[in-house]
Amino acid sequence: MPTISSFYGITIMMFLLDKDLNPPHIHAFYGYMEASFKIANGEILNGNFPRNGKKLVKQFIRFYKKELLEMWNNEVYFKLPPLK
Repeated sequence: MPTISSFYGITIMMFLLDKDLNPPHIHAFYGYMEASFKIANGEILNGNFPRNGKKLVKQFIRFYKKELLEMWNNEVYFKLPPLK
């Protein structure tokens, strides 16, 4: 699972297992917590995440939505700059 970005202790990754069964999404990790977030709207697909972390991941998705969908569709991963 390639790492797309890291910021404020949050690591963003993407992998395409069961791509046809799930909507486009990313995986976010913070300590022992993990959640999948839909790229379309930033909502949690599954898992648990702290409130402030959710806000940051949603902001990341809004900022990089085009690039994230490109990675999902083309299955070519690249690093994205962290949130500042």
